[in-house]
Amino acid sequence: MTWDVVLATLAAAIKAGTPILYATLGEILAERTGILNLGLEGMMLIGALTGFLICSMTNNPWLGVLAAIISGGLLALIHAFLTITLRAQQVVSGLALTMFGMGLSGFIGKVVIGVPIAGYFRPFDFPFLSQIPFLGEVFFQQDALVYISYLLIPILSFWIYRTRPGLHMRAVGENPATADAMGISVAGIRYLYTFLGGCLAGLGGAYLSLAYTPVWLENMVAGRGWIAIALVIFASWDPFKALLGSYLFGLVDAVQFRAQALGLAVPSFFLNMTPYVATILVLVFATRETARRHLGAPAALGIPFAREEKT
Repeated sequence: MTWDVVLATLAAAIKAGTPILYATLGEILAERTGILNLGLEGMMLIGALTGFLICSMTNNPWLGVLAAIISGGLLALIHAFLTITLRAQQVVSGLALTMFGMGLSGFIGKVVIGVPIAGYFRPFDFPFLSQIPFLGEVFFQQDALVYISYLLIPILSFWIYRTRPGLHMRAVGENPATADAMGISVAGIRYLYTFLGGCLAGLGGAYLSLAYTPVWLENMVAGRGWIAIALVIFASWDPFKALLGSYLFGLVDAVQFRAQALGLAVPSFFLNMTPYVATILVLVFATRETARRHLGAPAALGIPFAREEKT
């Protein structure tokens, strides 16, 4: 094992963890208001396909990203309408959204499977910071979407914990009846952050098809949406912890492709299943009521709200 291989593996972990990070941050926003969205997998797939299609037509990856963000947000609005306005069961709606996204992306994307694109996000050295030993080589020789994710973490953390709109968001997720009594629009806030969560999930999907592997493959999200859902719990609904968790999962993913270079005599099928085993363990742990209280889950998570039912 050489130092260059270690640096390359850590840099690859950042890249592999970025799509999970975007989806996780989006789910944190939604769940902070009490909306559980299990449709991340479907929204990421639609975002990946939409971004790829627009980029292939325009040769502009930024337009692809914009299209992916919009498509992810629109799908999330379907979930919002079903769960907020119609008060449908959130788990059922989310699962339906995932199946819809998988089916639609598979059908539309058949004609572009394996088609390469010229315009995609390429890594570049961030001025000055890329020259820092170790940190520069791992964190600052990435692509533009990775750098944007770095900025998004402190912005969202500040927004959630240090601003009045962030206080309103948390109040809606903890006690919507009290928030409503204070004049806060519970439905409006839930719609807004569910939409924004979908936008970030779409962006995470676009990262896969426009930066990580610039090609479209059916079901290329490969369970990352489910990992993001588990990671929200692992991160205790906190953006900075989500960053660490995403890169941890990214490291597991990166090691799969570099096991031989690292001298690890581990069967490939075992490495392939490790992210999903970790996801299952997190979910099993989080289902315990004591764990939910300890982790700080929003009290109203998954519970529909209607003004006429408040006490």
